Amino acid sequence: MSDLLFVNEIFFSIQGESTHAGRPCVFVRLSGCDLRCTYCDTQYAYHEGQKRSLESILQTVRSFNCPLVEITGGEPLLQPNVLPLMSRLADEEFEVLLETGGHRDISAVDPRVQRIVDIKCPSSGEEQANRWENIQELRAGDQIKFVVGDRKDYEYAQRVIEKYALAARCTVLISPVFGTIKAHTLAEWILRDRLDVRLQLQMHKYIWPPDMRGV
Repeated sequence: MSDLLFVNEIFFSIQGESTHAGRPCVFVRLSGCDLRCTYCDTQYAYHEGQKRSLESILQTVRSFNCPLVEITGGEPLLQPNVLPLMSRLADEEFEVLLETGGHRDISAVDPRVQRIVDIKCPSSGEEQANRWENIQELRAGDQIKFVVGDRKDYEYAQRVIEKYALAARCTVLISPVFGTIKAHTLAEWILRDRLDVRLQLQMHKYIWPPDMRGV
């Protein structure tokens, strides 16, 4: 059976999101996505890329000599071979993160992998795609992410957090859509409501131009 994955890019950068923000990280960006979020900043990953074997990917990751690796996309869970890739990385004692859109089943992901799972808000245009069964699969080391573009999105996130007691399950992240809503506005809402979440600001977009690839 083929062990190929469709890879958009592999690069070494500063982790800009999650509880790992600020850490050096190797990113393995896989190609292909079945969602079309209105604010997507990686549309180039919809179709661009090349087929690479697991061993080829592992060799490139090893070359950066960095213990933290994130598998991202696109939507990584569209490709079944991402599962053995993550297990191989964990076997080699890498600290492995998976960023997924939240509409694909996360239950088969190696338990050594930290899963960062989106819950799509209304302004994304993909709210209907949320796979609510994933919430039952969450572990303490996982993270839930809401990308908020307006007040309606924020109130939606607030309702979901309360309904599923998300803060008791794992870390909850709320991020503003870059260039759409002011960070201080979102911060004020969070503080006013005493929301048990972590505000994140996509650090990499403040370090480098927001449309720059490979960072």
